Amino acid sequence: MRVQLTADQQRAWERFAAFADDDLVPYAGGWDRAQELPRAVVHRLAEAGHLGAVIPAEYGGAGLDAISFGLLHEEVGRACSSVRSLLTVHGMVSYALLRWGRPEQRARWLPELARGACLGAFAVTEPGAGSDLAGLSAEARSVPGGYALDGHKHWITFGQYADLFLVFARLAGRPAAFLVERQRSGLTVVPQTGALGTRASMLAELRLEDCRVPAENLVGRPGFGLSAVAASALELGRYSVAWGCVGLAEACVRASLAYADTREQFGQPLRRHQLVQRMLADMVTGTSAARLLCQQAGWLRESGDPASVHATWLAKYFASTAAVRAADDAVQIHGSRGIGDAYPVQRYLRDAKVMEIIEGSTQLQQITIAESAYQLRPRSAGDAQPRQGAEGLIR
Repeated sequence: MRVQLTADQQRAWERFAAFADDDLVPYAGGWDRAQELPRAVVHRLAEAGHLGAVIPAEYGGAGLDAISFGLLHEEVGRACSSVRSLLTVHGMVSYALLRWGRPEQRARWLPELARGACLGAFAVTEPGAGSDLAGLSAEARSVPGGYALDGHKHWITFGQYADLFLVFARLAGRPAAFLVERQRSGLTVVPQTGALGTRASMLAELRLEDCRVPAENLVGRPGFGLSAVAASALELGRYSVAWGCVGLAEACVRASLAYADTREQFGQPLRRHQLVQRMLADMVTGTSAARLLCQQAGWLRESGDPASVHATWLAKYFASTAAVRAADDAVQIHGSRGIGDAYPVQRYLRDAKVMEIIEGSTQLQQITIAESAYQLRPRSAGDAQPRQGAEGLIR
């Protein structure tokens, strides 16, 4: 397992951290309270090149390697989970087009997505289809020159701002993916508010009523909408969220260390109380372990190893649960001050809980990881080596 960053990756990490500290950290609490992210923040992300992180340079993107991509999402996640969620869904749409789009689709959309002239949103979740995507009920039908879509999507991250939606619907009973521009007749965008966490992620419902799109807006082939287009995009999203959880846990560590060092109770700083030390120790250990799992998944993704899929599940599962534990302890360390909004740990706890639900719930991950463990275990009792392609994952 590799843990050392290259010089370029280290410089990128420092650049991402500076961006987070200067442009996001001072304002994240206000965005959370307002349940709104100013459009100026989106423009700043575009100027910094962060919206094109996953897009190759030939299309005007940054073309980051998998580790640098993760480090970006860690630092943005440390500062503001809502902004990290924007990078996640925009990156998912970009990656889906890069991987499954036709040459003319890539040429048309990737440059605009890379420079932020177009904002992408991933529209798969429905009232009856969350973790169980087989419950997808949105329908598409062939019409002269293209397709007509009908259905209802909800909890669409940055749906209020998106210019381009990647919408999943059934075409003649088979799942398919479609590009739907915001201005299309038959598409209604309804803002959603009141979410527990990531409250500035500009959630929206999409109502599709005889929404017509041209034939060239079909992405991939009918029947491959979920198993190929959605699956690959969700894997990238899972990887992004895992790194964002590392950043969220790191924010809890930093806030708790600072508070425990200055707050005194019973005649000494909180940092001197053993039970507080236990919480700090668990927080630091969990954050470090989560970062290592994310790095392992990143190295495997970068090398094209198929074991990266399992590694990403491990990273997202551990990092999301570690973030919840860290945030819970951070609030406890802050005591009564931790449940108000004068300190950021309350926001961290709300955001962390969301991470156990999105991009694969904790329970779905537990099922998937357990089943994968059986597939990756040694073939016989005498075989002490992991199966090929699973190095560092199962021993």
